Amino acid sequence: MTIRFPLLALLVGLASLLWHSAAAADMLIRDPSALARSQPLADEVLVIKSERRLYLLRQGEVLRGFDVLLGGQPEGHKQREGDLRTPEGRYLLDFRNRNSDFFLSIRVSYPNAEDRRRAAARGWDPGGQIMIHGLPNERRYPEHYYLSQDWTEGCIAVADADMIDIWLMTPEMTPIEIRP
Repeated sequence: MTIRFPLLALLVGLASLLWHSAAAADMLIRDPSALARSQPLADEVLVIKSERRLYLLRQGEVLRGFDVLLGGQPEGHKQREGDLRTPEGRYLLDFRNRNSDFFLSIRVSYPNAEDRRRAAARGWDPGGQIMIHGLPNERRYPEHYYLSQDWTEGCIAVADADMIDIWLMTPEMTPIEIRP
């Protein structure tokens, strides 16, 4: 009998901690500027496809680095809709979606004017909606599948915990450079 009350108190305490932690995380996701006082914001994002790495930079210095997964055909610049390539070049992070089919997403401003011109010259649709995002909210496969191979349709995927850091450390309209 004496064990039940401490166990119940422990469970209530843990539930409260989890609820408050989730509420704090949700607040930060809704308002990334709330974290600005304790963590420096990136002024540029660099993705090096051949290294499968994304770097958050401030004044040219690396703040953080993350492993990434790319489109199913990762070599070469994205040419058209459905080619499973991740674009290469300079873009902006121009839109955030916390209600994505993936765990958070930030849109890369692909295609730019040059991408559209190049695709139009060949009669192609350049595609679009290239994102940096976490794992799918509704997973068809175990988590290790999504973290061990290129699987996106051209997006840049990261682990969910990494996506939170990227979300919080990149203001809207942050420049992104994607290199081969």
